[in-house]
Order: sequence, then C-alpha cells, then structure tokens
Amino acid sequence: MGRKRLGRRFDWLWAAYAVSAYGSGLGFGALPLIAVTALHASPGEVSALSATGPAMGALIALPLGPWVELRRKRPVMIAMDLARFAAMATIPAAYALGCLGFAQLLVVSAAVAAAKIAFNAAGGAFLKSLVRPADLLTANARFESTNWSSIAVGPPLGGAAIGLFGPVTTVLADALSYLLSAVGIAAIGGREEAPQRVGRRAAGAVGAAGERAADAGGVAGERPAGAVGAADAERPADAVLDGWRHILADPGLRALYLNNMLVSGLIMATEPVLAVLLLRRLDFAPWQYGLAFAAPCLGGLVGSRLAQRVVTRYGRDRVFRTVGTLRAVWLIGLVLVRPGVVGLLTVMAVELAIIVNMSLYTPVLATYRLERTPTHLVARTLSAWSIGQQAAIAVLTALGGLLADATGPRTALAVAGVLVLATPLLLPRPGRTGDRPEPSRSPA
Repeated sequence: MGRKRLGRRFDWLWAAYAVSAYGSGLGFGALPLIAVTALHASPGEVSALSATGPAMGALIALPLGPWVELRRKRPVMIAMDLARFAAMATIPAAYALGCLGFAQLLVVSAAVAAAKIAFNAAGGAFLKSLVRPADLLTANARFESTNWSSIAVGPPLGGAAIGLFGPVTTVLADALSYLLSAVGIAAIGGREEAPQRVGRRAAGAVGAAGERAADAGGVAGERPAGAVGAADAERPADAVLDGWRHILADPGLRALYLNNMLVSGLIMATEPVLAVLLLRRLDFAPWQYGLAFAAPCLGGLVGSRLAQRVVTRYGRDRVFRTVGTLRAVWLIGLVLVRPGVVGLLTVMAVELAIIVNMSLYTPVLATYRLERTPTHLVARTLSAWSIGQQAAIAVLTALGGLLADATGPRTALAVAGVLVLATPLLLPRPGRTGDRPEPSRSPA
C-alpha cells in the first residue's frame, strides 16, 4: 500500500523540516564537543553550556507565544530559521579569526533555543491549519521518523567531518540547513489568513462548556472576528500565561506536561556528563561518540512508523501508560559503560531502547496536544510547553553538572537513572486522556 499523500504544501513543509533536521543531525552535540575539544572546558562548564543556553532561550521566548499567535505563521517560521542561521554562522567565523570563546557559545545557544521555541510554536499552529484533524498523527509520525533518521545518519558523518576538517565544520553545516529550511518554507505558497484576536473570556470557554460547543459543531473558546470587545482585551502578562492556564486546566495535558518535563530533563541532563565520560575519561574518538548515538536512532524509524497502528489497536491511553513507562526504565544502564567495544555497545543498547519507545510516544503526544487545544491558543500552548521543557532541561542539566564535578560522571548518571524511574507515577490515570479525540476544527 502506498504512502498516504497529505498534499503538496505539506510535502514542502516536510522537506524544509528534513533539511533542518539533517543539518542538526550533522551538528549533534557540536557545542559541547567544541567546548571540550577546542576550549578544554570542564564537566561543570560543559553542563553550564547545555543548561544556561536553553534557560536563557526559554526566558527570551517567554513573550513570543502571544506574539506568534497574532501573526501569520509562515513568515514567523522563516524569520526564526534566518535568526538561527545568523547565530550559528558566527561560530565558524569567530573560530577562523581565533577569537571563539565560551561566552559566545552561551549566547549562540540561547539565541538558537529561543528561535527554536518560536519556530515550533508557529509550526504546530501552521500544521494544524494545513492537514485534516484525522491526518495529524500521520503528519507528526512523519516528522518524528525524519528526526530520528537524521540523527542516525548525521552524527557519524559529523564526527568524520570534524576529524577531517576541524571542530566547527558541522556547525557551519547546521547553519546552512536553517537557511535552506527558510527557502523551503517560503516555497510552500498558498494564502494564509491573518489570525483573529480572541479575548480571555472567549479563551475561558475551553472546558466543559467548550466541549459541549465542540460537540454541537462549534469551536471551544472561539468567536467570530470582531466579537471581542474592550472588556475582552488581553493584557500582555495575561496573554503570556494563557498557554500554561490551558495546560494546567486540562487533567490529561497537565499530567503529560509534568511527566514530559521530568523525563526530557533527566535524559538530556545526561548528555554533557556522558560526553565528558566518553570523550575524556574513556578516550572514545569523536566518530565513536557520534556512532554511539547515531546507530540506535534507527530504532526511531521503527517506533514512529508503528505509532498509528499501535494507537488504532490498543488506544491512546495504553500508549501513554505503557510506552511512557518503558521509555523511562533504561537510562540507569549508562552507569555500566566501560572502555572499548563493550562500552560502545552498552551505550548503543541503552539509547536504542529509549529511542524506540520515545519515537512511538512523541507523535501520539504531539497529536493529542493539538487536538486538545483550540486554534487560537495553539502557539501559546506550544510555547508554554517548550519553555517548561527547556527550563526543566536547564535546571536538571546544571544540577547534573555540579554533581558530576563533585562526585564524578558515573554518580551523576546513576542519580539521573534512578530519578527517572519514578516519572511513570506522573502519567495520567486510565481514562483521563480519553481515547476519542475531542472534535476540533482547522481554519479553511
């Protein structure tokens, strides 16, 4: 059976995403690698780079959700791609001039993190307008599959390129991929309607009353253009918080949000610590470091392709509970890493188990999040989700770095592995998410 077509405009969006993803795959772990190999950073400094940049980026992105919501999404996506290109391109330029420093890596990391949050917020809202609700899971699964295939291919090639041409080679490739992504998004074409402002009273209709309105054929929390009066006008601070209000008011989204922050934070907190352990303590070559993370990503192709089939057969609740638990039980295995081939295979086995489950879980979560969010709140909700996740990653990565400096990388990996075992307790109880998606409507 042939692959289901989602339209020419989706194909352009997917192609732009693929170019960017493969560029990022080539540059996987590039900034920590540059910090270790070119700037001789300590474990604490490498963790600070991985923590401070995203934390600053999340802070910068805080007011961007409402800003993105009220603008056409494609121009925002193009602008964020160009911003990431400009920021990343400064690193090879500074390296060539002999003036690359740790502070610059921090600034670039923050700028890229903020632009990524805004891009993803605009991209989620644009995707919801581009494909039918019934096709959202298929579309998200394709993005997920592309993401993991890019990480499978990119890091080994990136490691080889670094060995041949120097430590900033993959950063330049990553920068150029954002430029090409912007070109692809511009090629999507078509007319995009200007978003209509919806006041807080209208947004507050989401909930039981909004659900009844949706069942009757309306859209929860939306009113015709021009229906918002002076009493509904949003204050900037209120608009910034609307995404979190929506997440925390929905029992299913709230549980998944808290769970996802901790799981993502604890898994990502191990990356800089593991980089120091593999590259410095165990003397792995850069290409081995890349291979250790790249080969398991082929499991991401398996998980993402199974998402639609598994949800159809077992239901979304079971996917969240079972797969959400399985993605958390493997991280503790990183403590067992040793030098040589056995150590390399250990990292690959742990990463494979995590990735297969994450790649199945993530598109189901992304689709559920879009289904539960009215159109006028999508950008704010996705921004709030990303900011919370980045903040959790930043805090836990910083703590992991401090712990690694004080006790050693293996102790930090062990603590992260033990803590993540408790995260399934935060998953929603059966029946809290509902296997039937709430009715939703995409703009014409």
